[in-house]
Amino acid sequence: MREWAVSILGADTLDGKLWAPQKLTDFQPGPPMEWNEPTRPTQLRFQKVKKETKLPPFHDHHKPDSRAACLHRFAGHELLAVEIMAYALLKFPDAPSHFRRGLAHTLKEEQEHVRLYLLQLKRLGVNFGDLPLYRHFWCHTPYLNSPIEYVSVMSLTFEMANLDFAPMYGQSFEKYGDTEAGALMARILKDEIAHVSFGWRWLQKFKSTELSDWDSWKEAQSPLLTPKRARGFVIHEEHRKLAGVSPEWIENLKSL
Repeated sequence: MREWAVSILGADTLDGKLWAPQKLTDFQPGPPMEWNEPTRPTQLRFQKVKKETKLPPFHDHHKPDSRAACLHRFAGHELLAVEIMAYALLKFPDAPSHFRRGLAHTLKEEQEHVRLYLLQLKRLGVNFGDLPLYRHFWCHTPYLNSPIEYVSVMSLTFEMANLDFAPMYGQSFEKYGDTEAGALMARILKDEIAHVSFGWRWLQKFKSTELSDWDSWKEAQSPLLTPKRARGFVIHEEHRKLAGVSPEWIENLKSL
């Protein structure tokens, strides 16, 4: 796992980022290792965020270029997730073996998500890297100093929010006749439910017994984020319930 994670973060090709061995072992997790920023091929390097980089509004999804811009951004998020999960494997060598195996499994699914997005982009005539890509998740790595902080930020904030955004975008794409992009968002949603479930289960194991699930999550959150970042404009309660999230948590999130 350690060698694999290093290869992902040090890869200067997209193929290198998306490579995974058929068999993984974890006999030599080594000492904790940190990275300030991943190596990337030139066309996938981070750019500065500008006001004009907002995603196209939903009413523009009838335009193929607008849908492609959304899918390109989502592909960028998936590649970021691949890298941050590799970072976590290196950062937390002493985490429970079941946690590390689950994290490695999730990483492989994120790699597959990138490949699926690339197929849709190709169909729409866009290459990955044609549009800007941002540092985003990497801004939070200084605050990922324990496994509970990792699951609080990645699983229970960014991936949690996707339980709302994936179906919203999927329904919009289908509304304008792009059933392929809509089907991909449904696939993403299914996997994200499992990823949130992973984070939820480990929150229970890592948290202090003196704190509630909600307070444990907030305490472990990145200071660059607010709790509201874990939801979309409309909360899909059923998706969180499928992930095993408690009714109390959902009610707290709804009240934000």
